[in-house]
Amino acid sequence: MAPTDETDEVPPHASPFGTTPPARPPAAGSAGANSRMPRWLPRAVVLTLALFATFQLGTWAFHQLTGLLINILIAFFLALAIEPAVSWMASRGVRRGFGTFLVFLAVLIVSAGFVTLLGTMLAGQIIKIVEDFPAYLDSVINWINTHFHTDLKRVDVQEGVLNSDWLRNYVQNSATGVLDVSAQVLGGLFQLLTITLFSFYFAADGPRLRRALCSVLPPARQAEVLRAWEIAVNKTGGYLYSRGLMALISGVAHYVLLQALSVPNAPVLAVWVGLVSQFIPTIGTYLAGALPMLIAFTVDPWYALWVLIFVVIYQQFENYMLQPKLTSKTVDVHPAVAFGSVIAGTALLGAVGALIAIPAVATLQAFLGAYVKRYDVTDDPRVHGHRRLGGESGLLTRARGLWARRPGEQDSTGSAGDDSASGSEGPSAGGSPEGPADDSGGGAKGGSS
Repeated sequence: MAPTDETDEVPPHASPFGTTPPARPPAAGSAGANSRMPRWLPRAVVLTLALFATFQLGTWAFHQLTGLLINILIAFFLALAIEPAVSWMASRGVRRGFGTFLVFLAVLIVSAGFVTLLGTMLAGQIIKIVEDFPAYLDSVINWINTHFHTDLKRVDVQEGVLNSDWLRNYVQNSATGVLDVSAQVLGGLFQLLTITLFSFYFAADGPRLRRALCSVLPPARQAEVLRAWEIAVNKTGGYLYSRGLMALISGVAHYVLLQALSVPNAPVLAVWVGLVSQFIPTIGTYLAGALPMLIAFTVDPWYALWVLIFVVIYQQFENYMLQPKLTSKTVDVHPAVAFGSVIAGTALLGAVGALIAIPAVATLQAFLGAYVKRYDVTDDPRVHGHRRLGGESGLLTRARGLWARRPGEQDSTGSAGDDSASGSEGPSAGGSPEGPADDSGGGAKGGSS
């Protein structure tokens, strides 16, 4: 009889062909339990959708608030720049709010006076250029007629310019762009007001802001934040101090040149060159020198050439001699690092990034230098850029010694070399190589050689 178990079920037999018979389908209850959706899946889907929506909302808000964030960043660096003056007045008993107001008032008066003088000078020079334009045009036409044997007349040139299509299109575009220019001017004024208000609040309420920031941090972190704040104030103030001093030197140097060439409005032009050349990095000197060149050209074209030569020479003097001396104790940023930071700041934030790039990099460099452990540098010639000649001299000495010991060469030094060679080969040929006498003799001969 076939063996059976208590349930009278016959165990499955192996297939004669080596294949397993199909299993029974699961019961309806077990199939429903296995096909049920996991409980964590709906929560994961909802959490993923919520995170994606939050990311999209944050990205949209960041793009919408980019202008405001840039204004706040500018205001923060401006507050850091005037912090030393405000703190000095606060230490003398002046309230911080009133001291900040005095600093802003002084900056506003100086800026308004400079803009007024510069605008008056530019208006006068433009009027003079327009009045003298016919004389310039006559001189150019006479030069062309003399050298190229032509018969040009000023009336023909004026009629050709006035009846040209590009002039008509330019006038139409200028008329339609008046509203855009007005909107840009109003936007610039609103941006300036926003930066002024934020910087005033940052400077006047600096202690309260630091106290509020430190209140959410543990004591160890509070010390680090205060140290970073102090470094930022010192570096930003030092940057402005060094730039202001270089602007003064540049203005005095260009004033002497312009006064020697009898260029009109030399003091205003000197102030223009000093400020623009120092507070617009990298290309500020050449942009600042364009206006004095234009004014000098109205006096004498050769004067414009002299101004250009002086600007180029002074730029090299400033880059390689003046700037390293003045910024070594204030900003102390390598010229290559400063140039790279200006390019990076311009790519990220435009002109604003170019202005704040150097003090930001100087602050970051000083903060990292305070926490990076440094070691004493070994006294190696290669540190100073000198090649190490000890190994080469040793190789040359050995090469000369081998050359002097060539077999078959007889000279005053060769005989001693042959004797030492024969002495060194003696123990291996005749006596025992391991004897103490041979070892000492070989050592003595080797030392004498």
